[in-house]
Amino acid sequence: MYDQPTTTEIDPSEAGFRIDPVLARSWLLVNGAQYGKFASAGRSRADIVVLDIEDAVAPKDKTSARDNVIRWLGSEEGRGDWVRVNGFGTPWWADDLAALSQVPVGGVMLAMVESPDHVTETATRLPNVPIVALVETARGLERISEIASSKNTFRLAFGIGDFRRDTGFGGDPLTLAYARSRFTIAAKAAHLPSAIDGPTVGSSTHKLSEATAVSVEFGMTGKICLTPDQCHPVNEGLSPQQEEISWAREFFSEFERDGGEIRNGSDLPRIARATKILELARSYGITTSDFDDDEPGHPPAPSDTYHH
Repeated sequence: MYDQPTTTEIDPSEAGFRIDPVLARSWLLVNGAQYGKFASAGRSRADIVVLDIEDAVAPKDKTSARDNVIRWLGSEEGRGDWVRVNGFGTPWWADDLAALSQVPVGGVMLAMVESPDHVTETATRLPNVPIVALVETARGLERISEIASSKNTFRLAFGIGDFRRDTGFGGDPLTLAYARSRFTIAAKAAHLPSAIDGPTVGSSTHKLSEATAVSVEFGMTGKICLTPDQCHPVNEGLSPQQEEISWAREFFSEFERDGGEIRNGSDLPRIARATKILELARSYGITTSDFDDDEPGHPPAPSDTYHH
């Protein structure tokens, strides 16, 4: 289980700032064969930049794309970026990991995970590097609880496009409801950060907004992005909304007025929810005067205790 940071000295709403991957909302895929796009991706609103040497790259370009990524990660600008590597059992998987073991890398998104062994074998070759398990097939979904329970799995991600091709499913949220539910339940049961949803294809802001709302509805707190301009809307959609922040502050104000005593069985879950909302708002740099420490309605420090 990974601890969630609650404060930062840098404004995380600034372009180019990277959020802790535990909390990261927008995961921007960048074609590894297009080195010229790496710098602009780094200046984007993406919480995490993921250089892609898997699905976006043709087989004939795999080696040159890998070389691009290694060169970038070895530079000052590229430090901390992630890489989507080719799946276990492909001709490129071992070479990808061998190359990445020689440079600093923020983490890897492992494609086509169908077994916890895929994650374990990757971790053996890249020790101490966080691994997002990208589950993209019916076979992977059937074993998603085992994959989530692997000690080397950092987060789960839903590869929607390949999953639909594998299963023949359509893209309607109702059609994919079972799959998304499995991701959220598996992550929760394994004490992982919430799952990362798959990308939305196209340039329609309205469509992206609707898709992000679906992610929220299914308890998913991250989303893969395909272009830099998708990151800001995704970040907004996956952040606490102003009405949620207002509710959390009003709850704490009321709770404090009542003496800070647990009144009924619903108080503890409401305390947890309100605290999480305000902590996330701070971590994401959501600016509001509601966060003045001198005002009532401020969540207690972790060491504070309530009277029963």
